[in-house]
Parts: sequence; structure tokens; C-alpha cells
Amino acid sequence: MSGSRQPQKLRKMYRNDGYPVVILKFEDGHQIKLAQLEAKSFDIYSGETVKIIALHDPKHPDRDVLETRKADDFADAD
Repeated sequence: MSGSRQPQKLRKMYRNDGYPVVILKFEDGHQIKLAQLEAKSFDIYSGETVKIIALHDPKHPDRDVLETRKADDFADAD
């Protein structure tokens, strides 16, 4: 194995300021759900991509992908 290194594990956070519910969907398939005005911290690997998805009404399946964000672009957790 030449030069293969494990990506760095980071502690990041996200705050949902604008939608009734936001889901963070990670590359490995796990999800974090945040209610409006809720913030959560999470572990993520450097370079990993997360889809940020808005649920406008939790009782409806309609979803909007707000953005796709790299791990390093999230705020650092305290």
C-alpha cells in the first residue's frame, strides 16, 4: 500500500435556521434530522460530501435538495 491514508475525522455542526425540517444525508447513507432552529454536531471525514435536504411539510414526502456541501465547508463544532 503506497500512500493510502485514512481521511481525517472532523467534528462539525449545522444549524437549521430556515426550514421546518432539514435532513443531512451522508455518503454512507445515514441521516441526521434537524427541526427548525435546531443545531447538531456530528463526526465527518475530510472530503466527505453531504446533501442538505429541506422538508417543507414533515407530513408530505416533497423534498428539495438545498445544496451539496463538503465536510470542510461546515462550521466547526465547539
